[in-house]
Amino acid sequence: MEDQNKTEEKVRLPFFGIPKILPFLKKYRVRIIVMILLGMVSSGIDSVFPLFNKYVINHNVALKTLDTIGYVIALYMVCLTGKVVIDYITTFLCSRLELWVNRDMRNASFNHLQTLSFSYFNQNNVGYIHARVMSDSGKIGELVSWFMMEFVWCFSYIVGVIIVMFITNWKLALLVVALIPVAVLIIIFFEKKLTVLNRKVRELNSKITGDFNEGITGVRSIKTLAAEDKMNNDFRKDTESMRKASVRTAHHSAMFSSLVTLIGSIILSLVLWRGGYMTVEGVMLVGTLSVFMSYALGIMDPIQTIISDFAALVQVQVNIERVDKLLSTQSDVADSPEVIEKYGDTFNPKKENWEDLDGEIEFKDVSFKYPDGDEMVLEHFNLKVPQGASVAIVGETGAGKSTLVNLVCRFFEPTLGEVLIDGRNAKERSQLWLHSHIGYVLQTPHLFTGTIRENLCYGKTDATEEEIWRALELVSADGIVKRMEKGLDSDVGEGGGMLSTGERQLISFARAILADPRILVLDEATSSVDTVTERAIQNAIGTVTKGRTSFVIAHRLSTITDSDIILAVRDGKIVEQGTHKELMDKKGYYYSLVMQQYDHLSEGILDR
Repeated sequence: MEDQNKTEEKVRLPFFGIPKILPFLKKYRVRIIVMILLGMVSSGIDSVFPLFNKYVINHNVALKTLDTIGYVIALYMVCLTGKVVIDYITTFLCSRLELWVNRDMRNASFNHLQTLSFSYFNQNNVGYIHARVMSDSGKIGELVSWFMMEFVWCFSYIVGVIIVMFITNWKLALLVVALIPVAVLIIIFFEKKLTVLNRKVRELNSKITGDFNEGITGVRSIKTLAAEDKMNNDFRKDTESMRKASVRTAHHSAMFSSLVTLIGSIILSLVLWRGGYMTVEGVMLVGTLSVFMSYALGIMDPIQTIISDFAALVQVQVNIERVDKLLSTQSDVADSPEVIEKYGDTFNPKKENWEDLDGEIEFKDVSFKYPDGDEMVLEHFNLKVPQGASVAIVGETGAGKSTLVNLVCRFFEPTLGEVLIDGRNAKERSQLWLHSHIGYVLQTPHLFTGTIRENLCYGKTDATEEEIWRALELVSADGIVKRMEKGLDSDVGEGGGMLSTGERQLISFARAILADPRILVLDEATSSVDTVTERAIQNAIGTVTKGRTSFVIAHRLSTITDSDIILAVRDGKIVEQGTHKELMDKKGYYYSLVMQQYDHLSEGILDR
């Protein structure tokens, strides 16, 4: 993943990657134009404020008269009120634009993630994906709102100030403008330096956050390994490194601020020197000198802001590239346009065109290798699974038992050959159609934050109370719910943390059954539960698999002896297939697995 990030850092899109986010801005273009125009008006008002001082000093103070002072004050208040109103509207629009773009970009990213195949999630960790959806989109939203308005205001202000200065006194204006390039060069130098230093501080901060998170989530391992001292020392080293980096950053930042102030003071001094001389000579009035003093003091901040915005834009470009890379990632498993036209897509299904699924599955000359792998896992594999048959898949840990299930569920596509569902290529119908007919119980089940009822209804959103209890009873999970204080409305905690592993397993089993799937997949559903829960699950399996095509990935071989078909997997390949009796008589790989696992009970198993 680090290499991936480094590659992204090197890539540079034209115009800082802005064209890539234009689709998210098009529907807000009228608001953006209004924001830009209001920003230009606001900066225009700011640039003319010193002219009020000029008029009052040159006419009222110099001539010692209050004539027209009322009109000046009234006009000043009108301009000031207009600016306050404009700034309020602009701030409001900027805030809304940021939120709108964040929302649209996060929705688009999250929705696109739902369409990607398992291979994408295998190759990208959760933290990386989370950062793309949340952090990167947030920075982009900030860029297109606040950065844009800052740039518009600052650029308009600088242009307006320069125009006013040249109109007022071009000689003194030249003196001020001549020093601006020097200030720009110094600001650019320090901005680059501060960007590098701030990046280092952020990296160290991320590392400290990771250490802190690991210290909490891994507290059991830390204590059992007596590793508290090592963790503490590592954390202290990281915090000390961050302190040093932060001090260095603060040092450069203070020096930078002081230099910018010094440059502004030098410009102001030159204006006072040259302007004062011109005022004494009678070439320029005192009010005009006050205008130049105001501009000399005020022009440095917008110059610094523009350069800072450009530096931030370069950094945000990486965020744009990452989000664009996510949104442009094509799924390894995708429905054809013809299928989408008939059956709809993931978010707009045309259920009126969906056929019923019986559950007959056939692997027809299937060869397969994973997208990130080089070796074929299956080669010219053929197998026909009749409707309602039970298929058990066995093998050592890491042997590749999930490959067949992944192909049946169409989480991956065959490299060669076809997977037929009810006699038709699975590609001829939509993924959502297939997935809606599959119930999947994982080895480590995931429950969503919420109540038991909410978790069960993920399987069937319109399930009635009677249907929910029937599903719970089928898998012997009704007793668990009845023992809980709030019953179906009991909270399961984050990830189901308030329930035991066995309870989570049974609830997830009930969730799968509630959807009344035609194909049922049990991925080592009893490998991490106690004996009592295992017996309950086994009793449930015997009940709920009747009439359904089922695939059972088994860790405990005694649970699958009655399966219609047993597939033995070794080193990612299917080496044997048949019934329990056929494979035991063959005395091959399956036989050795049984003997190793149940040596003390082998006599009883062989008698069956």
